[in-house]
Parts: sequence; C-alpha cells; structure tokens
Amino acid sequence: MHDEIIAWRRDLHANPELGYELPRTASFVADKLRVFGCDQVTEAIGRSGVVGVIHGRNDVSGKVIGLRADMDALPIQETTGLPYASTIEGRMHACGHDGHTAMLLGAAKALAETRNFDGTTVAIFQPAEEGQGGAKAMCDDGLMTRWGIERVFALHNEPGLDVGRFATRTGPFGAAVASFKITIDGRSAHAASPHAGVDALLPAANILIALQTIIARNVHPLKSGVISFGSFQGGNPGSTFVGSSELRGLARWFEPEVRDIMARRIVDISEGIASSYGATATVTFRNLYPAVVNHPAETALAVEVACRVMGEDAVDPSHSQLMGSEDFAFMLEQRPGNIALLGNGSTAGLHDPNYDFNDAAIPYGMAYWMRLVETALPLQNS
Repeated sequence: MHDEIIAWRRDLHANPELGYELPRTASFVADKLRVFGCDQVTEAIGRSGVVGVIHGRNDVSGKVIGLRADMDALPIQETTGLPYASTIEGRMHACGHDGHTAMLLGAAKALAETRNFDGTTVAIFQPAEEGQGGAKAMCDDGLMTRWGIERVFALHNEPGLDVGRFATRTGPFGAAVASFKITIDGRSAHAASPHAGVDALLPAANILIALQTIIARNVHPLKSGVISFGSFQGGNPGSTFVGSSELRGLARWFEPEVRDIMARRIVDISEGIASSYGATATVTFRNLYPAVVNHPAETALAVEVACRVMGEDAVDPSHSQLMGSEDFAFMLEQRPGNIALLGNGSTAGLHDPNYDFNDAAIPYGMAYWMRLVETALPLQNS
C-alpha cells in the first residue's frame, strides 16, 4: 500500500486547507473511509472533523480505542519546489499533517479489511490543530462519549529523528501555551518636538527585552518556561513618532505555577516600564492549549508496540520534554492515552517553508497503528 498512501499524501500536500475550513480535505477523508468499508463515517464533528468507525471480527470485549490524525495546513508560502508542492498561494502542509492523515487512512483501510481485533477502532481526523483548538471542538461535540472511546492515541512526525525511530515519554511531554498581547499607549508628536509627546516605541522595546528576565530570575531553575515574541508593531517611517505600539507573543510551561508567575510578571513589568516612560500598558493573556500529559499504562503500551514494529534499539521511551504544544492535550484530558514522535529524518524543521513530510516514514506509522489496535484489542481466541 506504500505507493497508494504516498499518492494520497501528495494529493493532500498539493491542496492544503486551513483551520476549520477543510471542505476538500474532509471530503477526501470521508470518501476514502466509505470506500474502505468502515462501519460508520460521520462528518462535521467539531465543525469539520471526520470520524470513521471500524468494528473488529468480534466484539466480546466491548472495548473502544481512538486513533487521531490532524488535517489542517499552515498559512506559509512553500519554497520546496517539489512536483506536488502546494497549488494554493500562501498555504502549505508545513507540519506533516498530510502525512499523519495519509498514514491513518492507510491503517483504516487495512483494519477494515483484516478486522483482526476484538472491539472497535475509531479513526479520528481532526481539523484546526494549528492554534485553533480543533481537538477541543471535537471533544465538545461529544467525540469521546458518542463513540464510547476509552483510550486515545496520536503520532506526530519529528524532523531530526531518524526514519524508523520512535520516541515518547510518560507524564508531561509537550508544553502548555498561552498567547499574550501588550498594548502601549503614549502620545504622538512631531519628531522634532519629542518633549511634546510620549514615544510608545521606547517602552515597548524595553518591555520586550525585560520580559526575557522572567524565566531567568522568577522561575525556579529546575522548572521550564519560554517567552517568545512574534510581533512588534507601531508607527511608520516619517517625521512623527508613534503614540501607540503593540507586542504579541507566546508563553509556554509545564507546571501551572510557572504559568501564574509568567502571567503576573508580564503584567507587572509591562505596566512598570510603560509608567516610567509616561505611557500605559495593557496586557491580555489568553490560555490556548494545556500541557500534553501522557498516561503511564497507555505509554507503556505504545512503547511495547513500537518495539515490536521498529525494534527496541529504535525506541526511546524517555525522550526529553518538548516546549512545542499540541492540542491533542485536550483529548488526553478527557481520556487516558499517548502521543509519540515518529522519525522524519534529516528534513527541514516543522513550520519551515522548505519542510516536507518524509514518505519513507509511512510504513512505520501505518504498521504502528495496525499493531497498536491488534495489541490493545486482542482477539479472544488468538
């Protein structure tokens, strides 16, 4: 099936869609699941998610396992120059969700053919992972209760990890994340008369630098946190200095107390510096995703299965924590489960305009899904 799945993946790659607006992608997935003979295919879960249900050869156990892949792309201009590069300006699959979707589709096709398990497999195709909380939307739409999902699993490709390698860990694995916006209000004036106004760029520049001290001086040295800025806006070239400016960024953490420290200090430092320049600062802090916390039993199962598929030497069961975030965290809050990394080889990094999912990883991901289901839901007489 490798060539067939590659063709699906490259078709998805060439036609990326964003967020919840996935008409072509969701239809592509749903149509395939119906052709495969899934027992139930449901669309528009969490606005545009797709769910495929596959019953095993037996259902003595009554157990239900969920397997999740994400479908959305990113608002990035692709620079790979590949024959199957994005056909849509300013959009590309720069995080490998095309590969995640294709691998789970391949597993769904094989599982629907073999049904070598006892219970039910629910294939979950999620929208809007990239910053819009599609996992939460699906959960809020009854994903777990409607299909009786008891455990849930996910894979994410990892550039820099060799193809055929697998990594995960028990407990906090991916960081929680929040966005923040700092608006600095001064008073505009002619550049020749700086005394007549309050330049909003100066306090903003100092706030940007000063907030980097929070992790170094306010967070315990053995705990982790990151404050990153992505935007500094204000003013325009000319003879008037600016009356207002804006900073936007992200904060990441594992422990809630670190979040509380960062949120409080961002406000204190911003307001204090702005006041010292005669300006005011207004801070908006918005929680986005919780921390990704893998459950012990499900992580042990994932490691056991990966060792069978890839060999013990290819599996890292205690990978270091990652400061990246994943909205699969919302599913892990509702049900025990695990997310693991699948090697993508020496490719460009995630969210890089030159990134591409490595098709050589497909057999490993598909085999993992197949073996995971057969191990978690063993036939009673096997």
